[in-house]
This record gives sequence, structure tokens and C-alpha cells, in this order.
Amino acid sequence: MQGSGGRAAMDRPALLRENAPGYAAVALANIAREFPADVWHTVRGPEDLPRRPRERTPVFYGSFDWHSCVEMHWLLVRLLRSVPDVIPAADIRAELEARFDGAALAAEARFIADPDNRNRERPYGWGWGLALVHELAAWDDADGGRWAERFAPLGDALAANFLGWLPLATYPIRYGVHTNSAFGISLALPHARDRAATGDARLLDALVGAARRWYAGDVDYPGSWGPSGFDFLSPALTEAELMAQLLPGPAFAVWLARFLPGIAAGEPRALFTPVVVSDARDGHIAHLHGLNASRAWCWRRLAEALPADDPRAAVARVAMARHAAAALPHAMGDDYTVEHWLAAYAVLLLA
Repeated sequence: MQGSGGRAAMDRPALLRENAPGYAAVALANIAREFPADVWHTVRGPEDLPRRPRERTPVFYGSFDWHSCVEMHWLLVRLLRSVPDVIPAADIRAELEARFDGAALAAEARFIADPDNRNRERPYGWGWGLALVHELAAWDDADGGRWAERFAPLGDALAANFLGWLPLATYPIRYGVHTNSAFGISLALPHARDRAATGDARLLDALVGAARRWYAGDVDYPGSWGPSGFDFLSPALTEAELMAQLLPGPAFAVWLARFLPGIAAGEPRALFTPVVVSDARDGHIAHLHGLNASRAWCWRRLAEALPADDPRAAVARVAMARHAAAALPHAMGDDYTVEHWLAAYAVLLLA
């Protein structure tokens, strides 16, 4: 097993330090790998045929698709912030300095603002983009500060996308893949709080308002109905993770008891049982490795949000460790259908 994902007591800091060099190597290779590429583009006429990936998106052209490339850049920045002494920090900084060019990032902002391109990234790619913007802004580092300034147009474009979409989104998307509403909002929240701290609360108000409108009254979520065959997110657990960010501790504990009333007894079993991946070379089936990883992250977040003496916290920690043990061995060295993105979820869990 890669690292020690199967330890009964999960030592996240140790696992991160043990595996960070490998995660960094995977990310550096992925962001430079232009092909194969999943290029989605609405063609309006013969003059509008799609160009090669690096011509369309000069920063985020690798890692098979736009959002996965954003994830890999986020991974590198998160590792620079959290464990710089165990990764090739100088090499990573040099690579990011070359990539985070102001003109190239302005082109990325134009790309993601174009409605013909942005809808496929809604809200997953938008959320990961703002997670990267936040990661840079939160880093007390000269390089990070300089790169954060260059990212401002892209951050503004992504925020504008959310502000244009959320008032029109009458219903949430309760789905275990990219269109999941709760996960995209969760990723975007830290940046929205950054903007609110500078006096612009529009994005934060829109995200929080949508989440409360969609999820505050949910009860008895049918968690036993999952997973679907190509989920990489749990609709139930991503919603719970988001509400843990929005409700104060006691209120969240009450909400969770209504939403998933069987957690203390390990029910529904489907949410506590790591999923089986029969063929990692199949891009959709391979998503299930991500479901194990994202469930582990969600269980970690729920354990952290509950009172220490709440019996559900201990149950959540066990579920986190079980799902991590199933997912982490596949974050490195697996088929490219998995390796172009899964390490980001490993770092999300561990860092």
C-alpha cells in the first residue's frame, strides 16, 4: 500500500510528508502533459473549430482537462505552503513562476467568462479555480503574493460566473460528479470570505443564500441509494460537509441528526462501505476511486465539526480511515485516467 493508508489510527501529517514528494512529481508531470486531452467546445461555425489545448488555455492545458489541471496547480501550492521541506520547492516555484504569467492568466479569465466554455466547468471548475485563488492569497509568501495579484482577473471572472448563475438556480444538483452544487460552493467559500473581508460580500451572500435555500430543510437523506456507477462525490456527504461550514456547532449537530439520523449506528451502510473499482482504465468507473477519497475528506470534516464527545465523531473518524485506506494507494502509479486528478483529493484529505 502506498504510504500507510491502512493504519488503524490515521496519522494525516505523517502520511502527507511521506507521500508529498510523489504527489508533487505527479502534479508536475500532469500539468505539462497536453495530450490526451478532453477538449469540450461549442462550435458556432467552421471558423470556430477548437484549437489545441495550450492555445485555448495557456496555463491550464494539461492534466487531461481544465479543472484537473487547476487541481494539480492547487496541489502544488498547497504542498509549498504545508510541507515545503520534503518536496522540490525551488523547482516547483520556478515552474509556477513561468506558468503564472499575467497575460496567460488574463487569457484564462477570458476563457472561463465565455458562456460557450464555462458551463461545463459549472460549478466544479469554478470552485477549484477559486480554491486556488484562495490558496495563493492565504499564503504569507512573496511568490504567493505576486501570483495572487496575477490571478485577480481570473478570480473576478469566476466570482462573476457564480453571481450570474446562483440567482437562476432554483434547485440544487444532487449528483455525484462535476455538476454537484454543494461541492462547488464548498470549494468557493474560503475565497468568498476573503472577498467579504475586503468589503465585497456579494459572492459570500450568494453562496450562503443558495446553500441555505437548498439544504437547510433537508431531512432523512436517502444515503443508502448510492453510489451511482461513476460517482466521485457523495451527494449526501458533500452536502453535510457544506452545512458544517455554515451552521454553528450545536446547530450543525442538530441539522445532521435530521439529515442522516443513523450515523451513530453506522447507517446507512452504503456511506460507510468503501466502493469497489473494477477497472481503473475506464474513465467513469475510475471515478469511484475519487468517491472513496472524497468520502474520507467529508468524514474528516464532519468529525471535526461535531463536538468531541459526540459519538458520531468517532464513527466518522473510523469511516475516514477506512475510505482513505481504499483510496490513497491509487493516487500515484495508477492508470492516467486516475492519476491525472486523484492526488488532489489525497492532498485535500491529508493537508
